Amino acid sequence: MTETHNTEGWNKEMFLTANSEPMSTFGTRARPWWDDEDESDVDDLFIIAGLLEGSRRNKRKKKFRGSLPGRRKVPRDILGGHNRIYLDYFADQCVYSDRHFRRRFRMSRSLFLRIVDAVESHDDHFRQKPDAIGTLGASPIQKVLAAVRMLAYGISADFLDEYVRMGESTIIECLKHFVKAVVEVFGEEYLRAPNAQDTARLLAINSARGFPRMLGSVDCMHWKWDKCPVGWRGAYEWKEDGPTMILEAVASQDLWIWHAFFSLLGSLNDINVLRRSPLYQSLTSGTAPQVEYTVNGNKYTKGYYLADGIYPAWATFVKAFQRPQGNKKVHFTMAKEAARKDVERAFGVLQARFAIVRGPARMWHKEDLWYIMQACVILHNMIIEDERDEEDDFNYHQEGIPVLQPVDYQRRNPLVLEDFLKIHDEIEDRSLHERLRDDLVEHLWAIHSSR
Repeated sequence: MTETHNTEGWNKEMFLTANSEPMSTFGTRARPWWDDEDESDVDDLFIIAGLLEGSRRNKRKKKFRGSLPGRRKVPRDILGGHNRIYLDYFADQCVYSDRHFRRRFRMSRSLFLRIVDAVESHDDHFRQKPDAIGTLGASPIQKVLAAVRMLAYGISADFLDEYVRMGESTIIECLKHFVKAVVEVFGEEYLRAPNAQDTARLLAINSARGFPRMLGSVDCMHWKWDKCPVGWRGAYEWKEDGPTMILEAVASQDLWIWHAFFSLLGSLNDINVLRRSPLYQSLTSGTAPQVEYTVNGNKYTKGYYLADGIYPAWATFVKAFQRPQGNKKVHFTMAKEAARKDVERAFGVLQARFAIVRGPARMWHKEDLWYIMQACVILHNMIIEDERDEEDDFNYHQEGIPVLQPVDYQRRNPLVLEDFLKIHDEIEDRSLHERLRDDLVEHLWAIHSSR
């Protein structure tokens, strides 16, 4: 009869101790059955025992991919889900009108189909493919619809299963692929810095509002991070709202977001964010839009942004008076605060369109959150362009505002440091900030008096 030895879960020391033999009658140690000239066989048995233990643990470990014994497959009827979506929104005689589609998906039907075609061409994940037995999977419309609804309503992935007929993990995967595809396909066009034509349009519109040379309004928004790791909570903690991440944005009157800088720690304030922002880098490098304009008899060559009280008194920012005295300063403060609300309105519309950035973020990775925020800003700008009435658009070609080309100081190697210091001193010149604000006070009062 063959003797069996249970070696599961044993280490080398335990194995040697358990199989030790007593001394023989002649005073010498009796050699056990497994002993050899060296310990090579012991090492082999120890390796075998480890392999057996690892195999036993792998059998106990739960696997969440593929079929499992006792796990019931959900008959989702994916093709039936696609047919219902098509009949509801995309058929010639669809159930719901364009108005219903716009309200539920935050965009027009034509823009939605344009996005579907673009992401399908860019990412193979959105193409309809057969599985191992030849059954077709979800269609591109199903996958994009699930992602857009998660962005628009901020709901969980499992909530959409009953309509799009896809599993929770599949919907989350579609969301991640969708936001990444939107950033890669549309980011260069819809999240660009203002070019010469954009700058001319912004200057013309803001000049008609009484703020010549104004490029937009700047401010920050916090997005609560519900899944922030415990070890990072101190760095991301913001007041009593818990861990947050910050979005810095520049918006114009039509709510177009020209600059979006996201993923900084929630414990930072607006000044700390500005120091790390590409907006500050473009100002100090001399690559920001340069304009030439005269206000109250004084000539200026750099644009400025409207900011609230926390921002520094720089030449590129215009702030309101904390305690305005006199009719001129009171009128200026009211007009300036009204124009600065452009960025606040843009934040409000962004959160209203995409509830996922209004509620707490439930993703674990910062990279996923970055793609979600960037995609929401890009889709926000796409919706603004799609719904903009071109007939009522401002005719900026007749304003005659000269726009200078930005100077690339990096190509002038011998003067890089000298130019940087010069621009840095001009930007942080408090006297220039006060002179510009006083000129705007007189300019706005002259417009108000002439009416």
